[in-house]
Amino acid sequence: MDFQQLAHIAWLVPALPLFGALVIAALRNKLKGNTAGYLATAMTSIAFVIALLAFIAHKPAEQASALVHLFNWIDIPGMEVAMDLRIDALSLTMMLIVTGIGSLIHMYSIGYMHDDKRVNTFFALLNLFSFAMLMLVMGGNFLVTFIGWEGVGLCSYLLIGFWYTVPAYNYAARKAFVMNRIGDLGFLIALVMIATQFGTLDYGTVMDKSSTVSTGSPWITAVTLLLFVGAIGKSAQLPLFTWLPDAMAGPTPVSALIHAATMVTAGIFLLVRSSALFALAPITMEVVLIVGLLTAVLTATIGVFQNDIKKVLAYSTVSQLGLMFVALGLGAYSAAMFHVTTHAFFKALLFLGAGSVIHALGGEQDIRKMGGLKGITKTTYVTFLIGTLAIAGIPGFSGFFSKDAILMAAYQEHPLLYAATLGVSLLTCFYMFRLLFLTFFGTYRGKAHAHESPSLMTVPLMVLAVGSVVAGVLNLPHIFGGHETMKHYLETAAEGIYGEHLHLSAATEWMLMGITVGLIVLVIWYAHGRFVKKTTLDAEADELPYFKRLIARKWYIDELYAKLFEKPYGWLSTQLDAIMEKRVVDGAVNFTGSSTMRIGKLVRRVQTGNMSFYLLAMVVGIIGFLMLTIWGV
Repeated sequence: MDFQQLAHIAWLVPALPLFGALVIAALRNKLKGNTAGYLATAMTSIAFVIALLAFIAHKPAEQASALVHLFNWIDIPGMEVAMDLRIDALSLTMMLIVTGIGSLIHMYSIGYMHDDKRVNTFFALLNLFSFAMLMLVMGGNFLVTFIGWEGVGLCSYLLIGFWYTVPAYNYAARKAFVMNRIGDLGFLIALVMIATQFGTLDYGTVMDKSSTVSTGSPWITAVTLLLFVGAIGKSAQLPLFTWLPDAMAGPTPVSALIHAATMVTAGIFLLVRSSALFALAPITMEVVLIVGLLTAVLTATIGVFQNDIKKVLAYSTVSQLGLMFVALGLGAYSAAMFHVTTHAFFKALLFLGAGSVIHALGGEQDIRKMGGLKGITKTTYVTFLIGTLAIAGIPGFSGFFSKDAILMAAYQEHPLLYAATLGVSLLTCFYMFRLLFLTFFGTYRGKAHAHESPSLMTVPLMVLAVGSVVAGVLNLPHIFGGHETMKHYLETAAEGIYGEHLHLSAATEWMLMGITVGLIVLVIWYAHGRFVKKTTLDAEADELPYFKRLIARKWYIDELYAKLFEKPYGWLSTQLDAIMEKRVVDGAVNFTGSSTMRIGKLVRRVQTGNMSFYLLAMVVGIIGFLMLTIWGV
């Protein structure tokens, strides 16, 4: 089949996970054993095969994109919105990430969740999550993307709070939902402004008409800033990043799906898809750069003092997303997408590896109570080591190439920006090797009987480990004999990528890479001496010195938000409930009811049952009517 034929059956890619979700949800009380898990995994796997075939058949030079029309959704005077799917280089890249990584996470979940009483519901939600994310990246217009955007927000709420009997997990789910709604409001207002300006929400038409907008105009600045607000919510940037670490309340496969392959990459995707608009808004680009850099630095410092294995990875995700936004702010869209791709492999690997450790230790998540596991959970250790080497930026691994692309773009902008992003990378290397050493090296400090995870969990780890090594060749730079294949491929879908130009000499690139690698080696050596030779374990946050305590307590940002927003809102809600609800609203309702009853009692008094009284009342009424008629004349 050629690309055109495959594009027209691309609707099956989101339809299959949706079908799986509906079937599993309908039969959740009847499906036994791992049936739901296998069915959900099969749906995402088949979707991956279709996406892969479309990717192989896609020849951008001949046909850059295909628009698949499903049906007309909104058709009113002045506004037409079709349910269309856009199949191009950008959507195909994201489709492969969502379905490929998603299939491995589904498979892993079969082993991880097999003892859960609501396992069938879990797989229905996991399939629904995949469907929503696929609609987000495949949408042919902003509104279809917004459907998927809201869908992943809803599914994340349901999955983060999946173990709803724990109040803290419900709080984390509500926190994620509310913070995402803040970002979604910005996105929605931007859609209204785009529709008002261009009369359409179709990506192709909007990007074509964007050439009529003046660079730096108030309208384009406002629209792009609002789109970025939406991205801040979904991709957990300052000031809305605090929901993502708390999302660790959900089962570990959910953490991997949210942090690696789906939800958090939505903001990156939106900015790349809308790059033609952002290229016209230099002020917005500076805001994107500054917010990304601040987020990367702040969350990298927090990750250094976390002791929960999943929380370390969570803050790592936020920090890496910050680096991606730095790349977007610099106009290095292909570098951001390249890092999205490599990050999907090694971050999914690290989260699933963490889940394997937690499974091996009967639910323990504190790295201070681990240690010495490399001889017990050998497969988990080797794969986790590969993921750590990749995210740390060790040469030869995928993370090295994608981070290097961002660092080079930062250096080209300003050496101080390069120093800041390099500092984030070194902090990442430090806390990841701290995590690796305290978990797998030294002597075992826990009480549970450790054991390796079943093959359903370790096989996905092996596949992701391979991806974490080889994914770097997707956009291999010229300095290594590559042709930046991914960059040139994405040029056919994201107009902003055409403007990317790296003007550094080969000697400068080699020098910068040498500095980076040399500093990384020093950081690993320092971490080895501190956490392997001495096995330094941090005390609880409240027992640390002031500055360390400040960082370990996440710079008290949650406490700040509680004082500024949560508590005042709670107080206002209480007052409104006591005054408006109970006195005004309830008072009005109660007054209406009591007044009606009093009037009824008064009227009942004239119902005596005496015929003489009724005749008298009738005569009086007739006389009164006649008098009114005469006076009216």
